[in-house]
Amino acid sequence: MSVKSVTTPGLKVQRPSSFLVQMVIRYNFRLMQTEHITGKRPRVGINAHLLSGEAGYRRAGIHQYIYQVLRHLPYTENGPDYLVFTNQPDVTAGKMGMTAVSTRLNTNSRLLRILWEQLIWPLQARQRRVDLLHSMAFVTPLLSRRTAVVTIYDLSFMHYPEQFPAGQRRYLTTMTRQACRRARRIITISQSSRQDVHHFFHVPLDRIDVVLPGVDDAYRPLPEEAVSAFCREKGLERFILHVGTLQPRKNIPVLLNAFANLPPSGLKLALVGGKGWLYNEIFTQVKKLKLEERVLFTGYVPDGELPLWYNAAELLVFPSVYEGFGMPVVEAMACGTPVIASDSSSIPEAVGEAGLLFNPQNAAELTDRITAVQQDPALRAKLKKWGLQHARNFSWKRAGRKTAVAYRRALQGR
Repeated sequence: MSVKSVTTPGLKVQRPSSFLVQMVIRYNFRLMQTEHITGKRPRVGINAHLLSGEAGYRRAGIHQYIYQVLRHLPYTENGPDYLVFTNQPDVTAGKMGMTAVSTRLNTNSRLLRILWEQLIWPLQARQRRVDLLHSMAFVTPLLSRRTAVVTIYDLSFMHYPEQFPAGQRRYLTTMTRQACRRARRIITISQSSRQDVHHFFHVPLDRIDVVLPGVDDAYRPLPEEAVSAFCREKGLERFILHVGTLQPRKNIPVLLNAFANLPPSGLKLALVGGKGWLYNEIFTQVKKLKLEERVLFTGYVPDGELPLWYNAAELLVFPSVYEGFGMPVVEAMACGTPVIASDSSSIPEAVGEAGLLFNPQNAAELTDRITAVQQDPALRAKLKKWGLQHARNFSWKRAGRKTAVAYRRALQGR
């Protein structure tokens, strides 16, 4: 099947009018009977509108997971065709059995993305005779009765509600609960998240599939000359690395306290990642600890540059209090960089036996872990060796296959 991009006509609006909403709802109710196409390949419609074409924090973890799973979904003789609903049609380029369906709505706008997701997508799915809808981020359309699969990355908004803006928290809590009730299969990215979905939303464990992230081939030990040239270009010498969006659950103030307690040296701390929300405490803490000359805020880093940051760093520190998985952990290991990470939520699953863990509330313990890695060459060598071996356990190809298995189970009514 040839790959093509289909554009769905839309209204050029900045704000959805009540008239538009009412008309879409009325039309949608007339079309809400689920139908299957006898004798034809099943069709899976995938909501990938969280893919971002712009540099920024939206291209972080969820974007990477969606992109890689789509690129690795298998096409088989008896399997489904895939309709990927996205305004980033390049993701389907060269993929057999995969077609991009775009909209003129600017789904980078949260409001318009919700409008599309809840009202327009069910219509598009009905018109294209989609058998299964896969919502790749938390929320399914309320007005659709089609068989559904939903991916839930984490429930940080349930564990730490005070760390989210009130409107965002209420929306995620309400809509994720509804999605768990309606979806036939639920995908999580770790065993820890699987248990969270079971605990908070009472979903039977046999309805929840774990599809672990993989590691892209770009994350590998790079030639020393390339790393040295990168460091000269950026003016880098010795540094500890943190990768992640600046937001409360990343627990960066504890990392700053631990870093401030290290003996004086030329070592710096590089915080790689864009601004998320409620991040002012981080900058306040840097000033309070007088670390302005020792902490580097890089902002968002392009995907192609990130492996160089991992390779150049002395170690990665990942102090989050909660994660759905913790992709920077295995990315750093794949580059041969030692890892120190918190022992919270799913992070021990990502670390395995290949890194050092610490209590994310204990800055002194983190200081001790960093000091041990810096002062013990044998320990550094072991962590590098173990990390490289451990990272090989994570495969995007396997993630694509397991996602396809979840589709098959859902279509079979299991």
